[in-house]
Amino acid sequence: VQLQASGGGLVQAGGSLRLSCAGSGRTFSIYTTGWFRQAPGKEREFVAGISWHGENTLYADSVKGRFTISRDNAKNTVYLQMNNLKPDDTAIYYCARARRAMVIATTANGYADWGQGTLVTVSS
Repeated sequence: VQLQASGGGLVQAGGSLRLSCAGSGRTFSIYTTGWFRQAPGKEREFVAGISWHGENTLYADSVKGRFTISRDNAKNTVYLQMNNLKPDDTAIYYCARARRAMVIATTANGYADWGQGTLVTVSS
């Protein structure tokens, strides 16, 4: 499975962005997909995950209530709607396909395939 993340950019604090993760391959839609981010000098951290059917979601506490993950399996695409962005949200955002179909892993080793990342910069 190949993943392509897009939608990053520069936004002021309080603004919104929507990231997209387009997957290729027939198996993309049957696995959990997650979003991670990595800020300069920091480790990659889990942001949000969604089960293959979209009924189960999980969020990091730092983004809960501000970010929403969703998916459109007909388009092989997972989205991350980010509202009320803060400067601390500045990072490269990566999407990834989980190793297991029904588990929303919160660590990077739970994911097998990664996109190239898209940069989100939030100015104060």
